[in-house]
Amino acid sequence: MDAENARRQGGAAATGATGLARAVRVVSGVTLVSRFGGLLREVLVVRLFKATALGSAFSAGFAIPNMFRRLFGEGALSAAFIPEYTRAIKHDPELADRFASLTVGLLALVTGVLTLLIELALLAILLIAPGGAARVLSLQLIMLMLPFMPLVCIAAILGGMLQVHGKFGPAASGPLTLNGFIIAVAGVYLAMGRAGDRTAAYAIGIATVLSGLTQVIWFVRLLKPHIRWRRDTQLAWGITRTMLRRFVPVMIGLGTLQIASLVDLAVAMWPNWVGPTVLGRAYPLDEASGIILTAAQRLYQFPLGVFGIAVATAVFPMLSRHADEPGQFVETLRRGVRLSLYIGLPASAGLALVRDPLMAVTYSGGGGFNSAAVARSAAVLLGYGPAVWAYSLNHVFTRAFYARGDTRTPMKVAVGMVLLNLALNLILIWWLREAGLAWATSIAAMIQCVTLGALVHRKLGVAVLDAPTVKGVVRIVVAVALMAIAVAGVMWAWPAAATWPGHLARTAGLCMVGAAAYLAGSKVLRTPELGWLLHRERGPRPGDGDEIAAAMGE
Repeated sequence: MDAENARRQGGAAATGATGLARAVRVVSGVTLVSRFGGLLREVLVVRLFKATALGSAFSAGFAIPNMFRRLFGEGALSAAFIPEYTRAIKHDPELADRFASLTVGLLALVTGVLTLLIELALLAILLIAPGGAARVLSLQLIMLMLPFMPLVCIAAILGGMLQVHGKFGPAASGPLTLNGFIIAVAGVYLAMGRAGDRTAAYAIGIATVLSGLTQVIWFVRLLKPHIRWRRDTQLAWGITRTMLRRFVPVMIGLGTLQIASLVDLAVAMWPNWVGPTVLGRAYPLDEASGIILTAAQRLYQFPLGVFGIAVATAVFPMLSRHADEPGQFVETLRRGVRLSLYIGLPASAGLALVRDPLMAVTYSGGGGFNSAAVARSAAVLLGYGPAVWAYSLNHVFTRAFYARGDTRTPMKVAVGMVLLNLALNLILIWWLREAGLAWATSIAAMIQCVTLGALVHRKLGVAVLDAPTVKGVVRIVVAVALMAIAVAGVMWAWPAAATWPGHLARTAGLCMVGAAAYLAGSKVLRTPELGWLLHRERGPRPGDGDEIAAAMGE
């Protein structure tokens, strides 16, 4: 037994085996494939349902259970679970097994009961006050896809366990299954030339639920060598209570962007759920606003999910491992901040610059969005894009607090930002329509980032912005400026296209010029972040701080 425990503990907590940059590459690589699948999924859904009330209804039906996944599974519960599970594996693998078993059981129970209660509430609304056709359809699709919530939450916490055991790639592969199911069903309808009607929406909804079940089965199999599922979980209640005390503040602190997105969607869905007026005045949004909003969200979330969240995902177990080692902790955090900015700043600039051709090439082909819908979605992307760097840093800063056991500080900041976002939503939509929702989210995220950064220094005693970090950020900003100038020059010399192939060629050209200019600027300015991402040496060299020992081995 001791030998087995030692083997499993060593596999989960080997130090010096991998670095932060290597973990980021693994997560980013798998997530990149997943995000391309998610983008293809969104494109097919747009082409199937177009900018219609049905499209908005499907977007809302899919977004609500997906939001619970991000809060309960990938977000709050994982953030509260991973530090405790990491420590348990390090000191008592038997307790870790019991803790994992109890956590999954409680999660299944709570999300299952929550799903049942929401289903009953929605059924009561349909029976007592069904409203118009758009409202009925939207509520029916939410009810259909809501069972996806407990399944995907369980899959997400199982993925967190895989991360702790060093399996970053498999842990990030869950969305591949979801995308595959939806793409297969939507692709069949489009290939057959069938209209995107209610039957198609219901079929894709069923496929969504089945994908959640598939993810659970797959992750349980992957965890078989690492976890022995136990029924005797009494000894794990102490550590579980510690985790649960952190859960609610973590859910609020880490779920700011998800809560803000849900608030955005609720405001956009007012015409579908309530009606075309508010307090006797014509509402500035319409029944297509929901799908226009989610289409733009998919594009700004692409670089955020591939790189920004990947940095936070990779850095969190390492911060937890080094929570009581100040030198390693601050070095890991600084490295996470610089990598987030190195990826997030050019993403923000690029999305703002190429928003129009990017939206046209993504959603206008194959009978998708018309020119008016493309213009509206591009305006939304312009609002979301400038804050990609802030979304990324918020995840890193928040996890730094969690690694040190402070869950209340990020929660307090998050509550303020959610309220600010809602207030800005209700003000800006009257002038900017759907784009007002995006600008509200961006403004709140940037204020949150500055606030958390200041509190990291004051509360945790961590000086993130030392001289090398400041110099590194300045180099990144200069490289981004050079990239923006190059892209703007090409846009001026290459007029906007009138056809979909023309949009494709222009968008591809602008992206290649931007990437080349940024990489060239990085080389000329000697920004070390590029080297960190590409560095593949397994072990750290004496005196070399470029590779931070990972908390977990593979």
